[in-house]
Amino acid sequence: MSGLLALLDDVAGIAKVAAANVDDVASQAAKASAKAAGAVIDDAAVTPKYVHGFSPARELPIVGKIALGSIRNKLVILLPLALLLSAFAPWLITPLLMLGGSYLCFEGAEKVYHLFRPHAPHADGQRPDVGDPMHLERQKIAGAVKTDFILSAEIMTIILSGIDPESAIWFQAMALALAGILITVAVYGGVALIVKADDVGLWLSRVGRLSATRALGRGIVKFMPWFMKVLMAVGTAAMIWVGGSIVIHGLHTLGMHQPYEAIHHVAEAAAHAVATAEAFVAWAVTAFFDGIFGLAFGLVLLPVVARIIDPLIDAVRGKPAEEAGH
Repeated sequence: MSGLLALLDDVAGIAKVAAANVDDVASQAAKASAKAAGAVIDDAAVTPKYVHGFSPARELPIVGKIALGSIRNKLVILLPLALLLSAFAPWLITPLLMLGGSYLCFEGAEKVYHLFRPHAPHADGQRPDVGDPMHLERQKIAGAVKTDFILSAEIMTIILSGIDPESAIWFQAMALALAGILITVAVYGGVALIVKADDVGLWLSRVGRLSATRALGRGIVKFMPWFMKVLMAVGTAAMIWVGGSIVIHGLHTLGMHQPYEAIHHVAEAAAHAVATAEAFVAWAVTAFFDGIFGLAFGLVLLPVVARIIDPLIDAVRGKPAEEAGH
């Protein structure tokens, strides 16, 4: 009997440890996920365009398939790669983070550049064959999942950098998986609400029994285009800010302290100059200068990508020069 009681006591102790570990995993996942804000917002802002042009009945199924592809990207491909990276080449995490941050800066700067210098749409790929809607749908989903892979790689690398490197491999795996699932649910749940909001508003405007309900529906329909513009603007700003912050912190980690220390000193001086909300002022000033750096760095990358990286990619793919120039 004493042996049984001792066994039960051990089981209870293990359960307490397991519960504490679950809390730790959730805490680490939440903290790490917050660092991926820029890529997450951009993911949510980009995805709705993939359902544009399809019937309302197909919008949610398409979003669901893209979400499943995103889960597969994160858990089946990127999570094992992240764990291998953490176990055998942790020194690569900072350079890969900087590479992802550079991509965010480039994408954000490109959007800002084209805001002032709009470019004509490419002739190819703008008139898809609509004779087979299911084929077009599969193409759209495949393109969305490929785009998601790039964003998910950034997100998972950022999450990995926010997890204690001394923690056990199973702990890192659980935190990565939990953060990846939570982010995917949040992003594509939000996308589902966004793409159906105008349909809900239209329905309310038509069948609402009260004038206030019909007015609400019309308001939603009018509000959504503006909301999408705001979401795109916030996503672009978040990309530039987070990308700049990642690059600056990466340079600081690799021994190039000047950008980080200069911004840190300015933020501290601004915080001490105010009587209240010092922490917020320090964060706002840091974010502002991180964003300025990210935008400048992204604008520098624009010609590098256009004149060097893109031609190299086209050459590897065997794309003819005249076709690559369009």
